[in-house]
Amino acid sequence: MKIKYPINLHKGLTAGVVICLMFWFDNFSTGAWVYLALHGSYGFLWLMKDRMYPDKKWEEDVSIPYAVLVFVALGMYWIAPYILISQHKIPGDMIIAGAVALNMFGMVLHFGSDAQKYFTLQARSGLITNGFFTRCRNPNYLGELMIYVGFAMLSMSWMGYIGIALFFSFVFIPGMIKKDKSLARYPEFAAYKKRSGLMWPKA
Repeated sequence: MKIKYPINLHKGLTAGVVICLMFWFDNFSTGAWVYLALHGSYGFLWLMKDRMYPDKKWEEDVSIPYAVLVFVALGMYWIAPYILISQHKIPGDMIIAGAVALNMFGMVLHFGSDAQKYFTLQARSGLITNGFFTRCRNPNYLGELMIYVGFAMLSMSWMGYIGIALFFSFVFIPGMIKKDKSLARYPEFAAYKKRSGLMWPKA
């Protein structure tokens, strides 16, 4: 089984899960609808991205038990909507505005940089040091972090950040370090590394 299958299943189910929570807890507040719009849209856009320009790292074959573990781990991202909806939290206007803004910036960075990487590597191999990658070596990770922080903000609870904190610590950071080690084989990488940030852009 490819690792992308449990990932895509989770992304695709998110809108349905949030809608079920809204009906179960009879919560159709503005905060709940905003969360559904943001996280639900992100899930469907992820599936579109996987069809149009898939990331080859998600094509890796894994065992079924491992795939189940991945799906369960991704379920921690549903903590935020559960808290928001079950506890009838009321995010203020500034929190909602901040969450929407983070999602907009994050989506552009995440999806835009993934598209640049995919189509550039279709045309030629080698190091990518322009566009989204000019001053940041991992704009896709930065974008994804912004997206999920936006979701967590709406929960108005530290528990809403559990999923992103764990994935950032155990998936994102190791992934970025592994990528740097792989790119070090290119002679121009040393100079590129000096002028770019690992995840946060250098001025």
